[in-house]
Amino acid sequence: MLLALMNLFSLCWKPFGRDADRYDSIGVIGSNFAGREGREGLLWFRDVGKYASGDFSMAVVQANQVLEDQSQIESGPLGTFVGIYDGHGGPDASRYVCDHLFRHFQASSAESRGLVTAQTIERAFRQTEDGYTALVSSSWNARPQIASAGTCCLVGVIFQQTLFVANAGDSRVVLGKKVGNTGGMAAIQLSTEHNANLEAVRQELKESHPHDPQIVVLKHGVWRVKGIIQVSRSIGDVYLKHPQFNREPLNPKFRLPQPMHMPILSANPSILSHPLQPNDSFLIFASDGLWEHLSNEKAVDIVNSNPHAGSAKRLIKAALHEAARKREMRYSDLRKIDKKVRRHFHDDISVIVLFLNHDLISRGTVLDSALSLRSALDH
Repeated sequence: MLLALMNLFSLCWKPFGRDADRYDSIGVIGSNFAGREGREGLLWFRDVGKYASGDFSMAVVQANQVLEDQSQIESGPLGTFVGIYDGHGGPDASRYVCDHLFRHFQASSAESRGLVTAQTIERAFRQTEDGYTALVSSSWNARPQIASAGTCCLVGVIFQQTLFVANAGDSRVVLGKKVGNTGGMAAIQLSTEHNANLEAVRQELKESHPHDPQIVVLKHGVWRVKGIIQVSRSIGDVYLKHPQFNREPLNPKFRLPQPMHMPILSANPSILSHPLQPNDSFLIFASDGLWEHLSNEKAVDIVNSNPHAGSAKRLIKAALHEAARKREMRYSDLRKIDKKVRRHFHDDISVIVLFLNHDLISRGTVLDSALSLRSALDH
């Protein structure tokens, strides 16, 4: 019975229709609805497309030698799932999450008879974390370095006029909300971040590790957990969660000088549910590489002041212009710098913008074809 229910529910989330068995170069299904794809050097973009509740725009720019960011949008009759996965220590964890988290979410929701709740999302995070830990365990002798790979994980789910936001790490989603009849647009951050540079996060770490005076360390003006990593929550990074992975042959720079008696990092997301209101206009999901250079208000103003098409690409270009300005160089010169060296100027950046059409949301209108779109594994 449960298997049949899971299969039925997964069909409601999975892409379907005549294009359902045809993928293009970046894993797109329902491509008639996905909009125009383009490339400008290290920048890939999908200018505009249709999802269940309106238009969307998506873009990613590479800075690392191998792209460590992954992102996806899945939209079907029951709702829309968005994921931003900002990897670190290599691409292994972010790729794994992009391959598995949505599948676990489908199964978890099916077990709840098709309902989406904070518990179903939390269960999907936990199952994905367990799966990656098992992968590290089975690969330990051949590839111990993947124990030090991890990823921030930001998820948004629109289900029955409610937005769920789940976050582990320091990616961010910001809501653009109309302010009465003034024509203004407020920027409202919906996600809770887990970065040691935030006083509340440092306090949380100190309270959960009261006997460790080195749980957070200030190094070169940046607060880091155990002097190693800035984020306190992630999927992966199992070398800071399980003592059996914090030993040889792991790279010495990741090995702790003292025994680990309890997990230092957590994979538990902070989860918020937000009933969508008619004055909620759009959502900006992005990895922290965008927010290093743009304020919430600036990002919302850029989206609000321009057409839907190209919104994600426009945000990334604005961040790159600011990155170039900070280094007293021209944007045109920054664009000439190749991946790997580019990482000295900015991070990989992933952006997905969802525009909220409340006629579609309130009526529960369904696209003729579902959408499944993810960023390229590498550029």
